[in-house]
Amino acid sequence: MLMKEYRICMPLSVEEYRIGQLYMISKHSHEQSERGEGVEVVQNEPYEDPEHGSGQFTEKRIYLNNKLPSWARAVVPKIFYVTEKAWNYYPYTITEYTCSFLPKFSIHIETKYEDNKGSNNDIFCSEPKDEETEVCFVDIVYDEIPERHYKESEDLHYFKSKKTNRGLLQEGWINSQEPIMCSYKLVTVKFEVWGLQTRVEQFVHKVIRDVLLLGHRQAFAWVDEWIDMTMEEVREYERATQEATNLKIGSFPPAISISETPLPSSARSGPSSAPTTPLSTEAPEFLSVPKERPRKKSAPETLTLPDPGRRDSLFKLPSFFSWNSSPQPE
Repeated sequence: MLMKEYRICMPLSVEEYRIGQLYMISKHSHEQSERGEGVEVVQNEPYEDPEHGSGQFTEKRIYLNNKLPSWARAVVPKIFYVTEKAWNYYPYTITEYTCSFLPKFSIHIETKYEDNKGSNNDIFCSEPKDEETEVCFVDIVYDEIPERHYKESEDLHYFKSKKTNRGLLQEGWINSQEPIMCSYKLVTVKFEVWGLQTRVEQFVHKVIRDVLLLGHRQAFAWVDEWIDMTMEEVREYERATQEATNLKIGSFPPAISISETPLPSSARSGPSSAPTTPLSTEAPEFLSVPKERPRKKSAPETLTLPDPGRRDSLFKLPSFFSWNSSPQPE
């Protein structure tokens, strides 16, 4: 088992990011998907927890077969996917990743959001944590990302929001930016296979860090698309985008279950490691063999989604939207 804590600061407030997080995850999942590959939403429904109160439970399948190296494709099932289960009690969330083909592999992510600069060293004090747990600060502007994920419009060295007037973040921006928030993520990776455990767990953490960097960059780079949305509007956007993503994958029928009635806690058990609680991250290519690729100091390719600024067309995805876009990177 390898545990690390990640801290990612953003030029947003925790309340603003509540909308931005949902928007970013939906849009990011869509652009990472293509026919037969990507993120299928299986369930998305309200959830009641006796300790944390009202939340949202989601279950997704992340299909990865074509992203695996050839030697791995020879031994895994033709339809290979990772299951993601997430419990969102914002500003606290839990996400878990498992794979039925690899029963000794799992990822557990506990996330807390606070309006500060990543200075809370006791935010996970109630959790059993190794004294030597490494704390990794992720800078969404100046940390390098793989070149294949770069997109000029998402390069935060040059981006400035028209609606919030935030941006053009300079070196040391975390110390001077207002508002400022931090996403704290306690990530545990397990791959209990003798001879491979250390190497695989370290590699998975490297991929998770890249995913967190990419996703948080995009959340701010897309701020003008979601900043004026209400919770009802972003949930409807999420619904429409999930349906389009399931259709885009193509091989699997849309199986989204979005209930309006909160489920009782007994109807949906939480993760075993957190009783009636649950722990997020996009789980892209974490099973593929790493390749040495040049890295750039900036962000990724994206698709054009409905214009959130236009209320009359906000949730109408054009019919061609699902078929022609090519994805890529977690």
